[in-house]
Amino acid sequence: MDRIYIPNLTQAPDQTVTVEFSEMIPGLETLTPVQGTLRVSHRGNFLEVGANADTIITLACDRCLQQYNYRLAIAPTEIIWLDETADEFSSLLLDQDLEADDLVETLSPQDYFDPTAWLYEQLCLELPQRRLCDAECGGIPLPQPETPSPSVDRRWASLESLRHQLSDKN
Repeated sequence: MDRIYIPNLTQAPDQTVTVEFSEMIPGLETLTPVQGTLRVSHRGNFLEVGANADTIITLACDRCLQQYNYRLAIAPTEIIWLDETADEFSSLLLDQDLEADDLVETLSPQDYFDPTAWLYEQLCLELPQRRLCDAECGGIPLPQPETPSPSVDRRWASLESLRHQLSDKN
């Protein structure tokens, strides 16, 4: 997907651009292309971004380590604030405590919005943290030991025979 130049959004009908897509996203290993619709709306001092997308990925089960296919479907929405100082970086900010208002996404109003990067982030956020191929997955099957036969280490054979002699006397 091409990046969207933010000032051009103001000339679009309803200040909104809708993009239908079906493509592989770099950095995200999927079996099928990511398919869906992305909508970006310019609302004065912020962008309203929403999407409906789905794909199929291969995951490894945390219990049995078997690979399985997982349908990843998302419908995220996000508000991205437009701020002239969004591209500026101050080393003084590293020593400051963050407020809740500081934890928002911002872009410069004269910059580009990258829908591919945004979709990549949204898809990664929706990956399951607990990856199980089945709710009833029992994990890696361990071989069950047959009836253990009492084996005596040959180094202890003398002590074992002495123990038997003492038990016979009692």
